[in-house]
Amino acid sequence: MASMILLVKQAEDDEKVIYRFGPNERKMGLIEMNKVKESVKELEPVQVEGVSPSFYFNRAAQRLVRCLFREGGKFPERTTCEA
Repeated sequence: MASMILLVKQAEDDEKVIYRFGPNERKMGLIEMNKVKESVKELEPVQVEGVSPSFYFNRAAQRLVRCLFREGGKFPERTTCEA
C-alpha cells in the first residue's frame, strides 16, 4: 500500500533549504539539504507509531536530491512524494 509524504518548505537561502516532512501536517519532522555540500540531514524525526522514522526521512531525502539534481535546484514551497 502506497502512502504520500508531504514536504512543506520552511526556509531557503543560497546554502541550504529546510522542509517540514511527514505523512500529514499534524505529524511532521524537519529535514535540511545543504546545497553546497550536497548533503541531507534530519533535524527532527517524524514520530508515527509503528513506523520507523527513517522510512519518512529516506523518501523525503530522495525527493530533495531530485530537486537539486534533476530539477535544477528548484525547491517548491510544497511537494509530495509517494512511498
